[in-house]
Amino acid sequence: MTSTALRGRAWKLLEMVTTPLLPSDYLDLVSPLRAGADLRGRIEAVRPETADAATIVIRPGRGWRGHTAGQYVRIGVDVDGVRLWRAYSLTSPAKRQDGRITITVKAILDGKVSNHLVRRVRPGTLIQLDQATGDFVLPRVKPAKVLFLTAGSGITPVMGMLRNTGFDDVVMVHCAPRPQDVIFRDELHGLVADGKLRLTEVHTATDGVLDIARLDELVPDWAERETWACGPTGLLDAAEKHWAGNGVPERLHTERFRPTIVATGDGGEVTFSASGRTADADGATPLLDVGEEAGVIMPSGCRMGICFGCVTPLKAGAVRDLRTGEITEAEPGVLIQTCVSAAAGPCDIER
Repeated sequence: MTSTALRGRAWKLLEMVTTPLLPSDYLDLVSPLRAGADLRGRIEAVRPETADAATIVIRPGRGWRGHTAGQYVRIGVDVDGVRLWRAYSLTSPAKRQDGRITITVKAILDGKVSNHLVRRVRPGTLIQLDQATGDFVLPRVKPAKVLFLTAGSGITPVMGMLRNTGFDDVVMVHCAPRPQDVIFRDELHGLVADGKLRLTEVHTATDGVLDIARLDELVPDWAERETWACGPTGLLDAAEKHWAGNGVPERLHTERFRPTIVATGDGGEVTFSASGRTADADGATPLLDVGEEAGVIMPSGCRMGICFGCVTPLKAGAVRDLRTGEITEAEPGVLIQTCVSAAAGPCDIER
């Protein structure tokens, strides 16, 4: 008898002994990060960055396939007995020697997961992981001149890039309310001291919101630079208009928190079939917000600068894309982004 056949018989015997559970259920208790298990991670440290932000150090399971600087990861966290999924940018070097990964989380108002991670989670906690994804990344051929334009927690994917790549000529313009609100401030100023970065901080509590036209003063050669921008919608809208108006839109790469809303619709009753809940919705409110207001668990990454974390099947009815006004009607396999879709009449989404 071959070794494969022997292992198969042994496994069947184990299944008889452990029923109604599976042998893998017991293995999960002993070795949850083993190869072949559902992808998980163990939180090993929580390191404060500012008063409301922290870096979470995670040891991923053996199934982790690594990441590229600028990508994000979806994590599943149990909060008060409910598993919630959120997406966060990876801030660790892609080839960190100890194999750990890090995400840096900013606690947002009423954010269940972000506040839990920043203020309550403890080392040793197991979390679920998806593989890294996202296309807000650097090209294979490193640009000669780079500009990073960021605000708030929009700095997190860019910090992953800075930690992964040495640049010949890199400038950063970063916006935060006050100096003490700048995430990674000490590290950034260390790069400045070493001559590896030119940094301009815009403190919005005293300086006001950045006028994008100030780039002519702050970074005179901005139009010659390949630019990666991440932050709130207002900043990115202004940047896209500015780059397009100067004839260089192809040099701007953006990652959005929330998309621009340019259209409204009629609204209707929304059914969240998996949760058994319904809610009345107008034609201007994203279904993501409608669901959360109704107490439905709505996965998303929009508030962290990540797209496509909220994709959901549309089972019945129709929705309107708030960016374009386009109507999407339900049919088998149709998926919608709840953060940019509003009810266009009664509809049913699978949440």
